[in-house]
Amino acid sequence: MNAMIEVGGVKKAFGSTMALAGVDLTAEAGRVIALLGPNGAGKTTLVRVLTTLLRPDAGWARVAGFDVVKDAANLRSCIGLAGQSAAVDEMLTGRENLDLVGRLYHLSKPERRKRAQDVLELFGIADAGDRQVKTYSGGMRRRLDVGASLVGHPPVLILDEPTTGLDPRSRLDLWQFIEGLVSDGTTILLTTQYLEEADRLAHQIAVIDAGKVIADGTSDQLKDQLGGDVVAARVTDQAQFDAAVGIMTGLDDGAPQIDRHQRRVSVPTQGGAKTLTTAARLFDEAGIALDDLALHRPSLDDVFLALTGHAAEQADDETLPPPSRGRSRRRNA
Repeated sequence: MNAMIEVGGVKKAFGSTMALAGVDLTAEAGRVIALLGPNGAGKTTLVRVLTTLLRPDAGWARVAGFDVVKDAANLRSCIGLAGQSAAVDEMLTGRENLDLVGRLYHLSKPERRKRAQDVLELFGIADAGDRQVKTYSGGMRRRLDVGASLVGHPPVLILDEPTTGLDPRSRLDLWQFIEGLVSDGTTILLTTQYLEEADRLAHQIAVIDAGKVIADGTSDQLKDQLGGDVVAARVTDQAQFDAAVGIMTGLDDGAPQIDRHQRRVSVPTQGGAKTLTTAARLFDEAGIALDDLALHRPSLDDVFLALTGHAAEQADDETLPPPSRGRSRRRNA
């Protein structure tokens, strides 16, 4: 397949902070690529480079065959973008916001109306379509913002944590819609805080840390890097956590992965159930209370923990200049 997103040696710094330290990445057409990484890893910076909102300091990037710097104007008509924060005009109705996006894509009036209605129905806000957005709840605004990125039916859709703030039903609906778009040939770049989202949707996963891609492959390929199974323990009392880490460290040859915040420690093992039994005995002898002790195949959580040294975060707080809040900030800009 042809590459739809190509990134070579991209660097971007903000003062003394190196947000991107030489990113190399390729994504094929008609596939979903998920970007995973801890807070401040560079995910949102890369998204803003790919959508022409930031110019890279070094390196190059192409989306849909267009250079993000040299062909920025042409590129903007080929991409849809939903950023982390809802960027909708509160004084307009939901329908008017969607119509505005359709105008930016130069759609005819009948087509704008149809697509606006489709989006409103898809995200369950059709009844509120003719109300001003200032009357919407936060979740409704988020759904409208994500929906606006779909109005133009762009060949490349970039979604920066699109399901944050959505209820489980809306999240599932969006997943199904994304799968439908991909089956029709749309290429999607997705950053997400939900590892199960990447596991379900992504054909390719790139893990970014400290401004670099440190792992790239399918979900199964990344899981296989850990080898064997994983024994994981969740300690009841934080005061006993270090002792639990000591026990897990001696279980196998693999280095333990520690998530102090969740009181969770895990270790890859080739010993299977025998290692689990040994762990249970040692914890019991040491008088360490556990909320959970299990043996399982490596998950994306385990991969993330092994690669970055900590668990996936629940929000992205990269320190960046905010993007323009003007109406042209989004889908066609």
